[in-house]
Amino acid sequence: MPARILIAEDDRKQAGLIRGFLEREGHATTVVHDGREAVEQARRQRVDLLVLDLMLPRLDGLDVCRVVRSERDVPVIMLTARTSEDDLLLGLALGADDYLTKPYSPRELVARVRTVLRRAARAASADLERYRVGDLGIDLARHEVHVAGARVETTPAEFNILSCLAASPGRAFTRQLLLEHASGLGRDATARTIDFHVMNLRRKIEAVPTRPRYLLTVYGVGYKLSDPAEDAAPGGNGAADAP
Repeated sequence: MPARILIAEDDRKQAGLIRGFLEREGHATTVVHDGREAVEQARRQRVDLLVLDLMLPRLDGLDVCRVVRSERDVPVIMLTARTSEDDLLLGLALGADDYLTKPYSPRELVARVRTVLRRAARAASADLERYRVGDLGIDLARHEVHVAGARVETTPAEFNILSCLAASPGRAFTRQLLLEHASGLGRDATARTIDFHVMNLRRKIEAVPTRPRYLLTVYGVGYKLSDPAEDAAPGGNGAADAP
């Protein structure tokens, strides 16, 4: 899959060689030749991968990796002429995903890029199948709900409602939308059926069901699952005492 790759390499000939091989793979590349510019470009662009030489002027590669990984979870492949085990371990400790020592084959670098990008794509896909806010965790792939680490048994209908809401945390769903998208509710399900399942879910996942933290009522609309980014407080975000 084509990716946006930032190449930080002070050897301009080597940088051009890397760029050529990666662009033949279909990737879009940006090349910089010093550490400060690497940090600036990583902040300016939403890059999918950073190919990072350790011996950079103005800011060395280890510091670049430290700064970039503290701000974004971008995969990093380090390139270096250093061969000591300490350098390798430090680079990996700072968050590098892979490490190549010079001299190396550009084809080997391309193969490593493919591997790291595939790994990042799998991790991103797995993250999309998990929802967590506070003590509540929903694993869509495993069909499991946990509160404070303890598994909570839900009916198929209850889990389908949670799954529907967890697909877009913070978004308000009408009861009609939940009836249409949450399977397993039965042909005769009505808006009150949704209310009934929500009431039962709150008894299972909320510390105080009448003051919900997770499964919130949106007045005049329906329900939503609190967004982890909002750091919702108990009873906040429009929560009601009952469906």
